[in-house]
Amino acid sequence: MGTGADDTAAQRLRLLQQEFVQPVRTGPGDGRSSRPTHAPAPVNLGVVDRIRAAVYEVEHHTRTAVPDAGQYTGEESRVYDWARQHTAHLEADQQNAREAIIYRQGLEHAIAAGDTTVIRRHPCPQCGCWGLYWREAAQRAVCVNHYCTDDNGVSHMWELKRLAQDHVARKSAVAHRAT
Repeated sequence: MGTGADDTAAQRLRLLQQEFVQPVRTGPGDGRSSRPTHAPAPVNLGVVDRIRAAVYEVEHHTRTAVPDAGQYTGEESRVYDWARQHTAHLEADQQNAREAIIYRQGLEHAIAAGDTTVIRRHPCPQCGCWGLYWREAAQRAVCVNHYCTDDNGVSHMWELKRLAQDHVARKSAVAHRAT
């Protein structure tokens, strides 16, 4: 079902590991700040935590579906392959749930790396237009179609989970019709 989504999620996770784990460097400032009492962490702990949480979520989901899957101990970016191998025998809806998690994490990895354009590649779940953009403050995708509003006149907002589920459902429907 989704080697492309797996490759993308794994590539984005590797990019986070390789490029965004480095500590944030700040300039010398204006010279009036006090010196820190301890050195900063040698890596960006926020990104490390994000990677660990992603691996834990996939591992937990897999072990819930297949209790004898065992603990994942490999390289972080290969957790998606591991999950697919252990859940390949499950029903289609369970595999779609796995794929939605993988796809959502791929979107999260891209946004964490600063690429919010991945949101534009999804139609709005409400109106179907291709006018979504990422609103950082809300941590949601927002539709720009001025006709696509709720009863209060506010633009519809969508969590990444919903976009991922819709994406996987569309791919599954296309694959099902093709067979």
